Amino acid sequence: MNEVQTAAVTLLARLKGVWRDIAGSDGAGKVPPLSPLLPEGDLVRLRAQMAACLEARGGEVSARARAAALGRAYLSLAAEGWVRFLTLLATEFGPDRGAVDAAAAAMAGAADEEERARAETALRQALEPPRLTLLTQFNALPEGVKFLVDMRAELMGLVREHPHLAPLEADLKGLLASWFDVGFLVLERVTWRSPAAILEKIMQYEAVHAIQGWTDLKNRLDSDRRLYAFFHPRMPDEPLIFVEVALVQDMAGNVQDLLDPNAPLGDADKADTAIFYSINNAQRGLAGISFGNFLIKRVVDDLSREFKQIRTFATLSPIPGFRRWLDGRLTKGEPGLLSAAEHKALTRATGGLGAKGSLKALLAEPDWTAEPLLAEALEGPLTRLAARYLAREKRPDGMAALDPVAHFHLSNGARVERINWMADMSANGLAQSAGLMVNYLYDLDDIDANHEAYSASGKVAVSGRVKALMKG
Repeated sequence: MNEVQTAAVTLLARLKGVWRDIAGSDGAGKVPPLSPLLPEGDLVRLRAQMAACLEARGGEVSARARAAALGRAYLSLAAEGWVRFLTLLATEFGPDRGAVDAAAAAMAGAADEEERARAETALRQALEPPRLTLLTQFNALPEGVKFLVDMRAELMGLVREHPHLAPLEADLKGLLASWFDVGFLVLERVTWRSPAAILEKIMQYEAVHAIQGWTDLKNRLDSDRRLYAFFHPRMPDEPLIFVEVALVQDMAGNVQDLLDPNAPLGDADKADTAIFYSINNAQRGLAGISFGNFLIKRVVDDLSREFKQIRTFATLSPIPGFRRWLDGRLTKGEPGLLSAAEHKALTRATGGLGAKGSLKALLAEPDWTAEPLLAEALEGPLTRLAARYLAREKRPDGMAALDPVAHFHLSNGARVERINWMADMSANGLAQSAGLMVNYLYDLDDIDANHEAYSASGKVAVSGRVKALMKG
């Protein structure tokens, strides 16, 4: 069972009683249980139930009852049944193509502006698929918005294998984007006194640096730390995205030091730097609906008001794509990947093995970190190549940074400030970035200019020290 299915099972357990009562409050909502695989006979009954939801007979109470029954039916299905349910929505409740063609023809043949305006309105109405009306009805149900967010998460995982579901996924994304406009979101500071349900979700959704139980969480919520999250009024117990912040003196360069539960408590009133060390999108179904940049700006504003002495706002971020990119370069045997000095140092440290071969072999062995001479020989080429990767390597469009975390921060106006050696020595840190991490600096005077340059031409803002690294 994947994480989306697990979430659906959890959601079903939570909604079982509530939606059952709503569905049973009106005869319209009483639908016999469906088989988990949704065989043809049940599919016929489901089609009729969807049509009944669209007819909107019986007023608001009946509409809620039908929507609740439909939602309970979806959540009771197995994976194969989900695909058949979603396929029905995608293929039989889309726009009426005949009506769209007629409206388009009427608009093309309009004799004057007034007639064209009427035709445009008719075309917009024809293009709106009936399934949007169905989906919108869940907004009136308890946790109905969360239900739709999870439904989109499931759709995102199915579209590649079932491309006919793509229009449904796009419709649902558009609907959620309108509901989750940043103007509707609420920024809250999460503390040790926040509701247990929210604290449990923070532990569950933390994907950058896993939280090792309640003691670890309490440490991350101490007086020298801050945790902020965006919430939506219709999902008050579900963080949408959250950021963890350490209030420190000077720019942090090692995440194990930040996460050490035995480290002495810092004095927030003496801190001059706010380090954003973990940012998590908590709802997979909201992927592509961007509000992370607003979160950082709002948190910077909040911290600036609370701590007047803090002047530096930076991240300590992973470089998740670095090893994958580097392994690809090594496999290809890229000419000039290593400089002559790096080649010489690696040859000496590895007893004469070929430089590229030794680099690849060394990185495959976790013990290299415990050998000072090997680590010293690797520091130069790895930090230089990491700087190149972050500053120059692009996605196929030639604009966006290849690394997803880099793209996020550069889009928000940050600068690649410093590459940190042996900054994350966890198994995951070594596997994805050879233990390297990066500080992205949010210089308040340059954020807008950096954002504009990156968005317009893909130009990456980098510090002088990172430029020097790239030159070797």
